[in-house]
Amino acid sequence: MNITLNQTDPTLANLHVVLEEADYAPKVDEKIKEYSRKAQIKGFRPGKVPAGLIKKMYGKGILVEEINSLLSKSVNDYIKENDIKLVGEPLPDETKQQNIDWDTQTSFEFDFQLGLIPDFSLALDKVSVDAYKVDADEQTLEQVYEHMQRQYGKTDNPETSEENDYLSGELKELEGDFTTSTLLPINKIKKTQDQFIGKQAGDVISFDIQEIFDNDAAAISHVTGLSKQKAAELKGTFEFTVEKINRTTPAEFDQELFDKIFGQGNVTTREEFDAKVKETIIENYNSEAEKLLHNNLVEKLVKETDIQISDEFFKKWLLTANQGKLTQEQIEENLDRYKEELKWSLIRNKVVEENNIKVSNDEVVASAKKKMLAQFGINEPSPEIEESISGYLDNFLKQNDGRNYINEYEAILADRVIDVIKEKITVVEKSVSAEEFRNIVEQ
Repeated sequence: MNITLNQTDPTLANLHVVLEEADYAPKVDEKIKEYSRKAQIKGFRPGKVPAGLIKKMYGKGILVEEINSLLSKSVNDYIKENDIKLVGEPLPDETKQQNIDWDTQTSFEFDFQLGLIPDFSLALDKVSVDAYKVDADEQTLEQVYEHMQRQYGKTDNPETSEENDYLSGELKELEGDFTTSTLLPINKIKKTQDQFIGKQAGDVISFDIQEIFDNDAAAISHVTGLSKQKAAELKGTFEFTVEKINRTTPAEFDQELFDKIFGQGNVTTREEFDAKVKETIIENYNSEAEKLLHNNLVEKLVKETDIQISDEFFKKWLLTANQGKLTQEQIEENLDRYKEELKWSLIRNKVVEENNIKVSNDEVVASAKKKMLAQFGINEPSPEIEESISGYLDNFLKQNDGRNYINEYEAILADRVIDVIKEKITVVEKSVSAEEFRNIVEQ
């Protein structure tokens, strides 16, 4: 057997493989003997079918099977032994492959295209990423309190609208395609509010959407469901068709409301309630801030790390590996995103390798068990159900051909990679209000 690597540039190479008869003949002969022992052919006793007959009947198929098996193993072993970093997998080079005569040939030649990944460095000490510590500002607290009072208040549907009512209906752009069903809070309208008071089901109200909200993108976003950026771009006259009027008598800040929100007896005073609400808001926002840090960190590393990739090979490999799932047009359209995902995977693997990051089986099982118990609402299983939980967990991790186990492993590994990266880069912590954080997220 002879394997030759010919590198044409830093990102591409050709792998030429020559298989001689001595490389595959022993395996072919062994497989023919195995067939002769197991074959059941009329006129011959079991195990007594002549090898020559088996070779005549099945020889070509056995030869092809063994050649393909040997070829695959040889290529994979060569790549592993020579520590060749690849994009995807080797692809047969159809431009060089000659027709094979399986009846007469004893020597076989194959060529593969390889997409190479040149070595790259991670300058983590030069990377700087902003992290946000979020505090609950008064405006956010007021919005949360208003939502709570409305959610747990008493609602009815009067015939005629008043200043603090919500109008339920269809919002439609007259000179465009935008339309949506929404709730329109009359008390949030900043100009010409009178035209929304005294309305009944079936009434149609026309207005300039930017004018009535005084160009407040946040308010328009809330009503339309669009991002602030897209909400700011809405122009012109809109029509709102009233379907129903919603009037809510706000819930009182009393023990009944405290119990509904935080559980029976967990909060007993307004001061405790306010503190708990603020604590919950801050926890939720800081959880979102951690996700934003993760995303920004990945984005920055992918952008600032120079990793050379052959676009042509990558596109060809994507099309081959996803045959029937991706079209050439879809690959072209989403190529930048696919490359970013590949680059992050390479960066992550490099961090794992350079920092010897490992995840044990016990850690995978413990993590999956913790999540499972949380789904069941169990803090600590009793001895009576421990065995059932363990059996259910073992079955879950084996499902989908072990994919559930792999997913849990990958999730733990990904978290550890991020933790290691955060220790090595510069994280600039900034204190912001919840309103400021929302604006940052929407940028």
